[in-house]
Amino acid sequence: MPASAKKPLRVAVLADSDTRWKWGALTANRIAPREIRLDGFLLRGRATPTARQLGEVGVRADSLREVTAAEFLRVMREESCDILVLALVGGGVQAMLHGLNRAWEGRADRPVVVTGYVGVVYEKLADGLLLRHGADLVLANSRQDADRFRAVYEGVGADAGSVTEVALPFLGGAPYSGEHAPYTVVFAAQPSVPDSRRDRTYLLNRLVEHARRHPGREVLLKLRSRPGEHTTHLEELPYQKLVQRLDPPANFRLVYGHMGEVLDRTDLLVTVSSTAALESLHRGIPTVVLTDLGVREALGNHHFVGSGCLASWDQLDDGHLPRADGEWVARQGVAAGGTPSGEGTYETAFDAARERIGDLLGRPGGLPPMTPYYTPVTAPGYLPGILARHHLGPDGTPLPGAPAADREPGPVRQIVRRAARGAYRHGVQRVAPVIRRMGEL
Repeated sequence: MPASAKKPLRVAVLADSDTRWKWGALTANRIAPREIRLDGFLLRGRATPTARQLGEVGVRADSLREVTAAEFLRVMREESCDILVLALVGGGVQAMLHGLNRAWEGRADRPVVVTGYVGVVYEKLADGLLLRHGADLVLANSRQDADRFRAVYEGVGADAGSVTEVALPFLGGAPYSGEHAPYTVVFAAQPSVPDSRRDRTYLLNRLVEHARRHPGREVLLKLRSRPGEHTTHLEELPYQKLVQRLDPPANFRLVYGHMGEVLDRTDLLVTVSSTAALESLHRGIPTVVLTDLGVREALGNHHFVGSGCLASWDQLDDGHLPRADGEWVARQGVAAGGTPSGEGTYETAFDAARERIGDLLGRPGGLPPMTPYYTPVTAPGYLPGILARHHLGPDGTPLPGAPAADREPGPVRQIVRRAARGAYRHGVQRVAPVIRRMGEL
């Protein structure tokens, strides 16, 4: 039945990392046609956010719990909600689409299912998009992305009607109004870009050298996570450890915390390809995307070609300040006031999604089952493996023995689980990189 026009909409968000939780929760608030009750679910895995990371995100939910895939599907089968946001990596989205179809079999009142991307889509475009196909709405963060998404779906003969243009949900904050005292340069680090010790050490050395050259400036290294914590992407060589070998000047500092609060005092944002660049551009803060390591797809900075923001540390050391191209910024969905010609604003960027969700919620007879592009017929050599990674069978049913979280683990299980996680993280962050480096000798 259609949701009541008076009661708050019940919205569930399933996320697998701190960044995707932030995206999913903020998106839920922006796309809902009216007031919501937000129930958060954190998918158990290597990137399950810690309490500190959740606090840093700053998004509050009415309820929040950690679940396995099997437990989440059980909750969705037994409990009702109006909108479900899948804030997961592509394979997780695909597994949930098939699992939910199975869980909701015979139901006409299933939720509207929404998914999308946390930020810039600069790699695995076709792979990631086809894994998300089947959701009622696949959100594109800009007009450029919406056009690319539709082209991929139409190119393989899949329905492109789910593609809905929005914008990044975490943009905002006060517009840049001029230099602070002291002038503040922020380098927004990324967990996996670049990924080599040589390149990361180079960037850190240049940042420290910039602080030495400009003693009147405050130079901040903005970090995503503390050692031992995981984010959306794996960080094998944390900058915190690399900086221990240096002797940085007093005007150089490491900072954590909410990116928006850091941007409040930023005069120059520097990065390789972080989504923080888009947040900075939205506010009108001078923004640099570094070219020191080349302009390459592997780095993601190729996405910023045409932005007017590409520059090197040598240029920054000499006082260069970039000027962002207004039309490029507008095409990326981050222009606060729309295009230079006045078309569209950030405040109206989510109107189409809200209208579409309202129509789906009011659809007579409810919603039909979802129809992902990948099925046992179209991808018999690919789909079963994706489902199995989430302990689901080929038809989306949880496999016998699938991990469940339907009861709180006892004290012994909690201790064992914490020890296992610690061992896993040690293996991923310390042992695996050593083995890879030995393999390169």
